[in-house]
Amino acid sequence: MNQPLAYVNPQAKVAANVVIEPFVSIDKNVIIEEGTWIGSNVTIMEGARIGKNCKIFPGAVISAIPQDLKFAGEDTIVKIGNNVVIREFATINRGTKASYETVIGDNSLLMAYVHVAHDCVVGNNVIMANAAMLAGHVIVDDWAIVGGGVLVLQFCKIGAHTIIAGGSGVGKDVPPYTKAARDPLSYVGVNSIGLRRRGFSPEVINKIQEIYRIIFLKGYNVSQAVEIIEAKVEATPERDEILSFIANSSRGIMKGYSKVRDK
Repeated sequence: MNQPLAYVNPQAKVAANVVIEPFVSIDKNVIIEEGTWIGSNVTIMEGARIGKNCKIFPGAVISAIPQDLKFAGEDTIVKIGNNVVIREFATINRGTKASYETVIGDNSLLMAYVHVAHDCVVGNNVIMANAAMLAGHVIVDDWAIVGGGVLVLQFCKIGAHTIIAGGSGVGKDVPPYTKAARDPLSYVGVNSIGLRRRGFSPEVINKIQEIYRIIFLKGYNVSQAVEIIEAKVEATPERDEILSFIANSSRGIMKGYSKVRDK
């Protein structure tokens, strides 16, 4: 890490085998673990916690203060897991006193120009395509794919194994295992291709499709659909995850779209 054209604050804790390219700036109160590569012109500000074997590409800014007028200088962090790839000019802001941290899980990919605002939690194995943007307090669960240019409103939650079409605006919660598209954002099916790739059996995928037909395609409101599912659909981990997601949704879930085929 002896790069004479980079600035590393003496109080930063940087593992010996971290590679730091020219014109990098690393502030105090930063921890960077083994095997990570920091590309040229990256700025890593106070409060960053970066795991092992990450790759941070030129121009990214990690742990800048929140773009929140309520922020009063409190001691907060950005926590980035292991094997995370952060591409060019992505920005990740640190938390506020609401949660004191912004979190990116292991094995996630944040493509160029992605923005993750304060107090967001991005899970493991998440892909955020170019210029996708999360407002504050957003939760993105494991294995979600957020398409290019997607804008997510504050406090929204995106469930596990979802896929959101590029250019979408997300103002409601997106339940797990679904595909979401159109304006306003709507259910367009179950993410069956993604689920098959991750080892879900055809039987499990069919059960998930059955649940979402009741929720989105049968003409019930959400409360009616939940009652029917609880009464008539066999309890499985996937069923229970869907019901729990709906029960804990603070913004309400996205709308259905009855004219699409559930494939």
